[in-house]
Amino acid sequence: MMLKLLLVSLFTLVELNCENLFDCRHDTLCNDYEYLPDAVRHWTHRRYWQKLNNIGQEIIACGEMPGGQWALPDLVALSEVENDSVLFDLSRRSLLRRAGYEYVMTHSPDERGIDVALLYSPFTFRLLRHHALRIEPPEGHHPTRDVLYVSGEMSSGDTLHVYVVHAPSRYGGERVSRPYRLKVASALCSSIDSLRRRSPQAPVIVAGDFNEYAGEAALRFCCEAGLLTDVSERAMGSNGAKGTYRYQGRWGSLDHILVSASLACWLQSCTIFDAAFLLEPDKNYGGMQPRRNYRGMRYNNGFSDHLPLVARFRLPERVGED
Repeated sequence: MMLKLLLVSLFTLVELNCENLFDCRHDTLCNDYEYLPDAVRHWTHRRYWQKLNNIGQEIIACGEMPGGQWALPDLVALSEVENDSVLFDLSRRSLLRRAGYEYVMTHSPDERGIDVALLYSPFTFRLLRHHALRIEPPEGHHPTRDVLYVSGEMSSGDTLHVYVVHAPSRYGGERVSRPYRLKVASALCSSIDSLRRRSPQAPVIVAGDFNEYAGEAALRFCCEAGLLTDVSERAMGSNGAKGTYRYQGRWGSLDHILVSASLACWLQSCTIFDAAFLLEPDKNYGGMQPRRNYRGMRYNNGFSDHLPLVARFRLPERVGED
C-alpha cells in the first residue's frame, strides 16, 4: 500500500495587530478608561462597530491572490483585542459574520486588558487543543500578554501547532525592555522544545507583534534556539510598503511570522498586504503610511497602525492509497 500525495491545498495565515480593538464597556481591574464613550477619545458604539467592520473588511481582503482569485484566510492571528465580547462581535456580528470563523483567545494579566486571539475556519482547521503560556514579569515591569498556543488538524491530515505572540513593548527604550522580550522568547522556545521531543517534525508557526525588528535579540533567540525561520523578514507590499509599521517616516516590521523547517518547505509566499484602502498620505514625512484609527486624539476612522502579513502554504493533501 502506497500513500498518494498531491500538492493541491492552499492554506493561508494572516497576522494582524488590530490597534486597540476595545469595546465601549469598562472591564473591572483593567485600565481601559481611554476607550469609553465619555472618555477623551469619545469611543462610542458607532465608532466601535465601524472599527469591527473595518477589521472584517481588511481580513476578507487579505484573501485576494494574484490573477484575481480569492479565498478566505484559514487562520488569522490577532493582537490588541480586548476580550471575548470583541471577538464574538467580530466573528458573529460584523462583516465577517458569514465567514464561519471560530476563535480562541487568551485572558492575560495585561493592565490595559488587551489579549491575543486566533480566528480559524473550522472547514480547514479542526481545533484539537489550546492553552495560554503565562510569563511572569521581571522585577519592575508590568504584566504582559500571554502567548496563545493552538493545535489543529489541517486538510493534509497533519497537526499544525500555532503560537500567537504580542511581546512587551519598547516603552522606556529598546535596551531597557529587551530582557522582558527575551524572557517571552525563552518561554516560547521551551514550549516548542517540549513539543519537538514528542514530535520532531511537527509543523510550527509563531506569528504576532514581537515589538522587535528583524535581527534584534529576542527574534534571533527564537530563530536559533527554536530552530525557526522568519519567513516574513523580506516581506514587501505591492503598493510600496517596506514594512508592517511606519515610524517617523521609516518603514520597519515589528510583526513577524516564524515557521519550522518542516513547514518552510511548504511556503508559497509571505507578503505585506498594503491595499490602497489601508494607506493614507504621511503629511509629516511624505509617502504613504498605514491608515490608523486615531491620529493622536483625532478620530481617523481607519484600520490599524500595523499592516497585515499574509503567508500562504501549499499543503500535501492526502487523497488515498494504492
